[in-house]
Amino acid sequence: MADAKTMDSNTHDLTSRSSLSSLLHGGYSHPLTRVWQAERQLTKSMLVYPLFVSDLEDEDSSMALLPSQNRRSVSRLVPHLRPLVEKGLKAVILFGVIIEGIKDPTGSAADDSNGPVIRSIRLLREQLPGLYIIADVCLCEYTSHGHCGILHEDGSLLNHLSIDRIGNVALAYAQAGAHCVAPSDMNDGRIRVIKMKLIQAGVASKITLMSYAAKFSGCLYGPFRDAVGSCPSFGDRRCYQLPAGGRGLARRAIARDLDEGADIIMVKPASAYLDIISDAKMIAKDVPIAAYQVSGEFAMIHAAAASGVFEVKAMALESLQGIQRAGASIIITYFTPRMLDWLEEP
Repeated sequence: MADAKTMDSNTHDLTSRSSLSSLLHGGYSHPLTRVWQAERQLTKSMLVYPLFVSDLEDEDSSMALLPSQNRRSVSRLVPHLRPLVEKGLKAVILFGVIIEGIKDPTGSAADDSNGPVIRSIRLLREQLPGLYIIADVCLCEYTSHGHCGILHEDGSLLNHLSIDRIGNVALAYAQAGAHCVAPSDMNDGRIRVIKMKLIQAGVASKITLMSYAAKFSGCLYGPFRDAVGSCPSFGDRRCYQLPAGGRGLARRAIARDLDEGADIIMVKPASAYLDIISDAKMIAKDVPIAAYQVSGEFAMIHAAAASGVFEVKAMALESLQGIQRAGASIIITYFTPRMLDWLEEP
């Protein structure tokens, strides 16, 4: 063991060679002070639980590519959600799945009053009145071609008809009782159209408009598309979802959607786009920033954990903390049910 003279000499050398502010360890030497170092803490109110709701009468089916996640019929929602609400679940986002119904070129099932999303909204407002309901607004789950709008004969998006259709779907969800509508189609101008339709219907002051402003194309959506049956029947979505390297495009899209009336800006996917979340926080500094930890991110964590790379809980927490640290105050994640328990643990 070093004697006191040697220790004193080492301390003197350290303080003489560098600024006292370089001594950091004392600031996080205790478990509580490590918690205090975080600018913000993960809380249950930040989390949004994605739900797949089918048009079948009695379904509760597991999904091979999404561990621990099920596709459910409307009748199965409340028994599944009530215990989670009791644990602190605050918000869900709804995705409709058409299995028995008819898909057509305009996605007419999207705003069918007897369709899974509108039925779910009404049921949840009645049975779980404290739960915040977000309705994803898109057409890909409902169109026969699997694209996010109405198409020209050559297969390209017919933008003006697409955004009018998206606006009608959003309004139908709002009138059914959704607290928030979230268009994910990425058609130019759809935020303005939705906002105007909400204003004209007299409900704009009661409905939050969450824009998937920076939604990137890529390979991380596979499990989701398998779950909802939304794979394009031809081509892909690269002409309307952002390219992976398109940071400037993302910034422009965020600024545009703010100008068109978005109340919340979303970035999707999350973990590979932390710089975009940070950009969004700077550009849209006066509105909440949401990030969607998508199905591929969730599945990768489970696959790596199954291979012994790490524990699911440890990586889930680390990934969500990274997303939050980048600037998100709302996180849509399939880990939400387990996080309700994990956030209670010391």
